Amino acid sequence: MTGQGSDAILERMMALHPKIIDLTLDRMWRLLDALGNPQDRLPPVIHLAGTNGKGSTQAMIRAGLEAMGKSVHAYTSPHLARFHERIRLAGALIDETVLTEVLDECYAANDGEDITYFEITTCAALLAFSRVPADYVLLEVGLGGRLDATNVIKDPALTVITPVSVDHQQFLGETLAEIAGEKAGIIKRGVTCVVGPQEEAGLEVIEARATALGAPLLAYGQQWHVGPEAGRMVYQDERGLLDLPRPNLPGDHQITNAGAALAALRHLGADEAACEAAVTKAFWPARMQRLSAGPLVELAGQGELWLDGGHNPAAGEALASVLAQMPARATYLICGMLNTKDISGYLRPLAAQAERLVAVSIPGEANTLPGEATAAAAKAVGMKAEVADDVASALRGIVAETPEARVLICGSLYLAGGVLRENS
Repeated sequence: MTGQGSDAILERMMALHPKIIDLTLDRMWRLLDALGNPQDRLPPVIHLAGTNGKGSTQAMIRAGLEAMGKSVHAYTSPHLARFHERIRLAGALIDETVLTEVLDECYAANDGEDITYFEITTCAALLAFSRVPADYVLLEVGLGGRLDATNVIKDPALTVITPVSVDHQQFLGETLAEIAGEKAGIIKRGVTCVVGPQEEAGLEVIEARATALGAPLLAYGQQWHVGPEAGRMVYQDERGLLDLPRPNLPGDHQITNAGAALAALRHLGADEAACEAAVTKAFWPARMQRLSAGPLVELAGQGELWLDGGHNPAAGEALASVLAQMPARATYLICGMLNTKDISGYLRPLAAQAERLVAVSIPGEANTLPGEATAAAAKAVGMKAEVADDVASALRGIVAETPEARVLICGSLYLAGGVLRENS
């Protein structure tokens, strides 16, 4: 034991590999073997991949399982305010003592070898999961699937692939088919895979992979259907029809995410009460989250303050749809993005929904797109735009002009994390 806290150990882990992302499983297998292969001693694993909706779908599955009286471990990334958010042990965020112990153990077992931050912290999560009893593990892919550090479970109970779209091309491929092939890498021989709505090119790749491995599919539009109806949502599969409240996570896209969660839960034997809990009790921060208290909310005064971490064109379209369905109110965006994202594709669908965009750089993030570049991209898609030094300054300027404005802070989970810390 080093006697250091988790923050200090995590900082040292950042220096173990020169790249933040380097997709291969070789380093994972090496360290897991040194740790005694904890991935082979887990409760039944539900493994989730996809471009959009992984986190929301995972949150709904967890809410449903917990309503069934099940104890659930969960792993997600990135964190927003604190690393501890990534690891839930039997329903509760991992505490500092346990986190420090497993990080320390992984750092020592790695013995100074090259390994990425995500890989070694994933090993720590698997180690923690192996030591605490639970009924299920919900394991969310970090990037892609085939070579993602989470793809070390030989025989999961279930896999889930949420909608796939073009993102992270520098790592996963330029075409939708190539990216879908990476996501489909989590499919295992003979293991059922729940598949959310997909474009045809992506679905063809997923179906081919499943056929090759004899993995049964539960696919949207085939084995299950879901949609809005009379202010509620209706889900149907071979077991029958469920008439449920709309998801408490806002937006029509959350109905299809809920559908994937319900398909997974029904496969695991959930009853109607558990399915209703899945859509009414899930919480997932920075997904069209209304901020209700804190310094930034006080700064907003009479205005509404919302937060969303979506950052690709599909997320921009979903967000625009949510805004279009909200009660009429002057809407402003405070936006900061990474320089690796398709900013024009993200902003284009939002242009019709906002009075103006105020661009900021993401504090402390090396890959931030400068606020000036974000503002220029916004103007190029037809938005009025300006630049502010930070979120608080942007917010002050907006409410000085329009006291009852709806203000949406958006564009990056890294920006969202900074906002949650600032507003705590």
